[in-house]
Amino acid sequence: MGKLKYKIKTDPNKTTRAMGRALRISRKHAVEICREIKGMKLDEAMRYLRRVIELKQVVPFKRHGKEVGHKKGKYGWGAGRYPQKAAREILKVLENAKSNAEYKGLNVDKLRIKHISSNKGFTIKRYMPRAYGRATPKFQETVHIQVILEEYQ
Repeated sequence: MGKLKYKIKTDPNKTTRAMGRALRISRKHAVEICREIKGMKLDEAMRYLRRVIELKQVVPFKRHGKEVGHKKGKYGWGAGRYPQKAAREILKVLENAKSNAEYKGLNVDKLRIKHISSNKGFTIKRYMPRAYGRATPKFQETVHIQVILEEYQ
């Protein structure tokens, strides 16, 4: 596995960062969640993800919403889903970044998400045995998530 670098360079005195590697979640769900929480305050984003896990908040699917059903409610977009597994994993990465901020001595109440992105990870290749000596491929994709939090004034 190659070494991953963060996509943007920041001032280490005002920012903190965390990365989730080889997460077994859907890349499409991760992209939609990252787009939705980018720029939010940290507490607001964590509250948003907890509401998604509790099936109370819809994540609008703007890029990958071709065959996604509409959800009722006024959130500004028709197609949406509740990607619980991806929300749970991204919430863990945000909590990790928050812990890093506490360790650095940053004010945890004044953090916002400066950068969050999801990238394609490696694919786990397995084969499922079938009848007559055949095999069916079973591929599990992984996702890398990187988060950079910034202290605002």
